[in-house]
Amino acid sequence: MQNKSTKPDADLKNQDEIECPESSVEDSRRWGSDIIAEAIRNIDIEYLAINPGASFRGLHDSLVNHNGNRNPRMLLCLHEESAVAIAHGYAKVANRAMGVVLHSNVGLMHGSMGIFNAWCDRVPMVVFGATGPVDASQRRPWIDWIHTSADQGALVRNFTKWDDQPASVSAAIESISRAHQISATAPKGPVYVNLDVSLQEQLMVNKPRLPDMSRYRPAAPAAPNAEAVSDAFDLLSSAKKLVILVGRVSRNLDDWEQRIAFAEALSATVVTDLKQGAGFPTTHPLHLGPPGVFLSKEISAVLAEADVILSLDWMDLAGTFKQAFGDQPPKAKVIHTSLDQQLHRGWNMEYFGLPPADIYLMCDSDSFIASLSKKLNLKVNAPYAAPVQKLIPKNTAGILNIKAIADGINSLTNDKNICLIRLPLGWNGGYRDFSHPLDYLGKDGGGGIGSGPGMCVGSALALKGSGRIPIGVIGDGDFLMGVTALWTACHYHIPLLMIIANNNSYFNDEMHQERVAIERDRPIENRWIGMRMSEPDIDLAGMSRAQGAFSIGPITDVTALNIAIAEGLDAVRNGKVCVIDVRVATGYDANLSGQVTRSASGDSRPKT
Repeated sequence: MQNKSTKPDADLKNQDEIECPESSVEDSRRWGSDIIAEAIRNIDIEYLAINPGASFRGLHDSLVNHNGNRNPRMLLCLHEESAVAIAHGYAKVANRAMGVVLHSNVGLMHGSMGIFNAWCDRVPMVVFGATGPVDASQRRPWIDWIHTSADQGALVRNFTKWDDQPASVSAAIESISRAHQISATAPKGPVYVNLDVSLQEQLMVNKPRLPDMSRYRPAAPAAPNAEAVSDAFDLLSSAKKLVILVGRVSRNLDDWEQRIAFAEALSATVVTDLKQGAGFPTTHPLHLGPPGVFLSKEISAVLAEADVILSLDWMDLAGTFKQAFGDQPPKAKVIHTSLDQQLHRGWNMEYFGLPPADIYLMCDSDSFIASLSKKLNLKVNAPYAAPVQKLIPKNTAGILNIKAIADGINSLTNDKNICLIRLPLGWNGGYRDFSHPLDYLGKDGGGGIGSGPGMCVGSALALKGSGRIPIGVIGDGDFLMGVTALWTACHYHIPLLMIIANNNSYFNDEMHQERVAIERDRPIENRWIGMRMSEPDIDLAGMSRAQGAFSIGPITDVTALNIAIAEGLDAVRNGKVCVIDVRVATGYDANLSGQVTRSASGDSRPKT
């Protein structure tokens, strides 16, 4: 049964017409927050995602009445975690930092999961915080006391590149400039600047000078060591069975084309995965696929036969070798390029296992490819022309599952440019091929749930005007935790198609409970308890309409699904936000790449 919104279409507005402030009366006075707002503008932050809070009321006023809500423009969000997720999604497309403002310690705690995601995903982000008066004599009774922390940055220090709490407006200017520089320097990541409310509301006698940011640009990517490049060149030139693992690489189209030319020149086998965005065309004859979250038997076999393995900042290289070789080290010579070690700490283990490497270059992977391409005298003559896609055959059984969603998207967008912002865990890498760096953006970094809607909104914002249709396919649990991010998309007219693969369950955890039950010889029929979201059934389409979206569903058959996707695409082309609730069958595609389970004895092994 379809349940569509009957709300009249909102008039499409130019973004400059949304939330325009009244002109302020000319006033020679300047407040601390006015200068801070100018400093934020000075680092060329285009948007600030916020959820309001009294701890930054001074800054809020300055952004509106001093800056005129332009450069940066505020985006009102209904939850702090959504604000951070929107900035995360934006950075994945734009490759530049968006700003976030979080209210005091309580807002920072709400937003901390999103900051952790951005940290694990290595994306730039400038997070501004605020605190009640550091000077206890200035605190209001009760509320200022519970919203003031002695070391607020400590809440996120383990998963930010840098944090600061400047003690003067002049120091705040430098802090903001430094934060932007650090965040945008590879390896990129989130930073946090905490602003004392008293600093914001201070009347300024003299206005500090803003720096010329052209003199404080982020550092250029680290160049690879010449001797190591020469050694790598010799090894790669003599390789008979070279495998390239494409991990964290840029979305720049020139880098993409150079990567292809490099692989072709060396006749390499190329492997990608679904944790990262598109890094190499999956339609290319050198690409071994489909990409997965874990290794397939086919990829493991090719790695076992390789004589040289080149890792381009491949995520969890040691874990990949463990999947392919068990406890044995790889026989192949290993070349590993990555700057990631610069961010490795002891609090969280997102640095993964320590991989063996015969040549280890702590440099940007694309810079390494560029250096080797010069030695190989490579020229990129024409953009790679993607052949006809060779996908997993259509679902002919009429089963409404994630494959049916993929079939619907493929059949209705085969002549259109789309961006798959997010994909659910049950998505097989062979469901759709990628032939452009913006075809697919990867996962959230931290592996939790709740960021999907916000990241879809942020990515869709960055994609406006690109000619690409933004599509997010997310699970029902992810949607439910972040649904209010849709209101921000609707309010600011950010077109987006979101398809919910709704199995009424935290199904991945059902599978974990089944594995435990099998290990312990207990009934697997109980796996659903504490997992299923039913009785009452949740009206996801209704929740979407409540945020202002055009919503369709619940969809319960394949024919209705294809009609709904066609309607959704039309809605997005007309500037709307559309959400489709699709009631998919539980289960994962049998062709999914190997997934790792862990036995009661604690060993990890790939399973298909």
